[in-house]
Amino acid sequence: MRRATPPLLPPGNHFPQKVERKSGEKIIRMGILAAIGVLLPFPYYYVLWNRPQLWVNLCGKSREPCKLMAQVSVFLKLLQFLSIIHVSSFSWPPPLYFWPLMAFGPFLNFRVYQLLGESGVYYGVRFGKNIPWVTEFPFGYIKDPQYVGSILSLFACLSWVPLKYILLWTLGYIFMMHVESKEDPATRAKPQS
Repeated sequence: MRRATPPLLPPGNHFPQKVERKSGEKIIRMGILAAIGVLLPFPYYYVLWNRPQLWVNLCGKSREPCKLMAQVSVFLKLLQFLSIIHVSSFSWPPPLYFWPLMAFGPFLNFRVYQLLGESGVYYGVRFGKNIPWVTEFPFGYIKDPQYVGSILSLFACLSWVPLKYILLWTLGYIFMMHVESKEDPATRAKPQS
């Protein structure tokens, strides 16, 4: 004759509900951290665009402002990706829309970097450098091609990253497109001599 096994939890114990609540709180915390991580670079870019002399002075004579901005930007981009990984779910193969978006988006970014160089991409004109005006593709055909390329790359990842984070990241890019559309030459930095 078989004996009945006692229940694992005594009657009236609400342990599973506590686990669910803690799990839900953890998910919320991870979502908030992901949102902060996604938005992390944009205040930095805003300050550098609007207060370029502050950055040039901080760099001093020994550090090149565009190069240092590029290094900090790469670090912030790494933090963005690390923050988004925890709310993403990866699967293979990606949907068909992934391929054209992930091909054209980085192509635009590569082309902008190829035409403008590090100083052109990383606010050289704001730091007092003479950056020549470029009209080759994608300039003159696509407004803000670097940001458009980045946004296309983000939407390519839509099957992995929740829409709310893609939209938040996209809003950051749209915000910076708006900020950078208003450039007052009188506020450009004077290079350190």
